[in-house]
Amino acid sequence: MAESLGKILVIANPAAQSGRGDKAADQAVKLLREACGHQSVVLAKTAGPHHATDIAERASGCNTIVALGGDGVIHEVVQGLMKRTSFDRPTLGIIPVGSGNDLARSLALPTQIAEAVRVLLSAEALPLDVGWVNDNYFIETLSFGLDAAIALDTMERRKKTGRAGTLLYVEAGLHQLRHNLKAYAYQASFDGSQPQCGQSITFAVQNGPYYGGGFKICPDACLDDGVFDICIAHPPVTLPKALMIFARAKNGNHVSSENMELLSASALHVEFDEEPPAQVDGEKITGRTFDIRLEHAALRVIAPLGMRQS
Repeated sequence: MAESLGKILVIANPAAQSGRGDKAADQAVKLLREACGHQSVVLAKTAGPHHATDIAERASGCNTIVALGGDGVIHEVVQGLMKRTSFDRPTLGIIPVGSGNDLARSLALPTQIAEAVRVLLSAEALPLDVGWVNDNYFIETLSFGLDAAIALDTMERRKKTGRAGTLLYVEAGLHQLRHNLKAYAYQASFDGSQPQCGQSITFAVQNGPYYGGGFKICPDACLDDGVFDICIAHPPVTLPKALMIFARAKNGNHVSSENMELLSASALHVEFDEEPPAQVDGEKITGRTFDIRLEHAALRVIAPLGMRQS
């Protein structure tokens, strides 16, 4: 597979994992150059927000772009790649060096640098789906309401403390459950259906199964099946019940709750009566009205041999 990677551009977030991304980038590039040749691998380190998007969009002469960092840098690289025409779109490789690593988890990618590089050199490129919402592309998760508030709270706590991992997400979750257990009224249309009204505490639109650093919100979601998996938590939900659902969501067991509605669709139009907390691949977005669609098999992504989502 090393030869088929062609010219490789590694886009690395040196600030990933509280600065450990810098060392990880140097290690990964060294290993890739040993396998592919010094001239075949170029390293670009990001200097701030959205830099990875600009690099991925403008990079020329490369066949494979490797995103090294957490879900944030992967999200930015996907933005840049999807802004390119399909015939000029490099393959995406991933070396997960983040705190959540939800896409890496969906792809069964290892988090050890040497193992991740080995996968890049021996794996296959799979055509995966990519989501789109209000001019933002996403590859794993989009959510509104409580779950988005938890994700955004986790991000703020990470910035302030330098901590990471599932425990931080749990802390944010407990805080938001106690203070922001709120239902948002919405009107939604799925695949052009007649609009239906409802209320949601959480409203997750998933390409892959995970969010929040390993919470399996949509256990059956596949990255290449041409549809979103949608999980909506409807009120009424008391605090004790919400805590139980939150705990069971770690392993995907929350879906048996009578408060949960599970749907699938390739396009949605959702309007909320008031602006909810909203996140896309862990990044904040704003608004009350959201047009969402799936672009099937839009991006080739390197994953372990034999790994199939659908």
